Amino acid sequence: MEHELTYHYHVMRRAIDLIDERTDKPLSLDGLAQAMNMSPAHFQRLFSQWVGVSPKRYQQYLTLDHARSLLQERFTTLATADAVGLSGSGRLHDLFVRWEAMSPGEFARQGEGLRIGWGWFASPFGPALVMGTEKGICGIGFESDTGRDHAMADLTGRWPKAQFREDPEMLRSWVESAFGSAKEAAETPIYLIGAPFQIKVWEALLAIPSGHVTTYSEIAGAIGNPKAVRAVGTAVGRNPVSWVIPCHRALRKSGGLGGYHWGIPVKRAMLAYESAVAEA
Repeated sequence: MEHELTYHYHVMRRAIDLIDERTDKPLSLDGLAQAMNMSPAHFQRLFSQWVGVSPKRYQQYLTLDHARSLLQERFTTLATADAVGLSGSGRLHDLFVRWEAMSPGEFARQGEGLRIGWGWFASPFGPALVMGTEKGICGIGFESDTGRDHAMADLTGRWPKAQFREDPEMLRSWVESAFGSAKEAAETPIYLIGAPFQIKVWEALLAIPSGHVTTYSEIAGAIGNPKAVRAVGTAVGRNPVSWVIPCHRALRKSGGLGGYHWGIPVKRAMLAYESAVAEA
């Protein structure tokens, strides 16, 4: 299963690169399959297994205009989300996430006294580095754009005084939950390690439903700092638990994707994946 996820993502990644080169004219199923050195039938089957929609439909989700269409069709105001009970410390993200945050004093100690286990796992978005404490997942990073060594240095550098040990078995059930189907997943615990302002931003991100998006300015308003759009963008970029805390769902008002700590192709793949799952 892990090998299949990694294989599927790399096929998707190659498709993204091809689509970027051909924004003037979408590729046909035969053209995409030929570029992947696959038969059309096999390519169609692989795509459908991954997200449940056809390659043609998925290709539409990977276009540069998809972010703009999401803002028009699936924009979420966080005030509305709060009004219907989708946010707050007790909110279960997509019904299967619970979280708690480190205290400001603990954060100031840079992870001193923390024991953090880590492991590499296959995900729909390429190999993922996952870290966690006894309280839950505290870090998820991806190697596809940055490389494995950089991803490791990035996450360990956030909590320099913590003790790190390789322990994938401690994390495996949480990882399966985090990357599994929301309808089938068990509860995924996450442990937020960050400054108070960052945690407020990450909490706001947890209010955005899967398949929907919001804007950096909307997040700034929701946390009571409407002028702090740049600071919000920085905090979004510093989210240590990518995918589960959905920083990929934050876009620019213009419809631009904005930045993404683990690479724009990963962000586009995540948005396309969620859109396809929502449709399916």
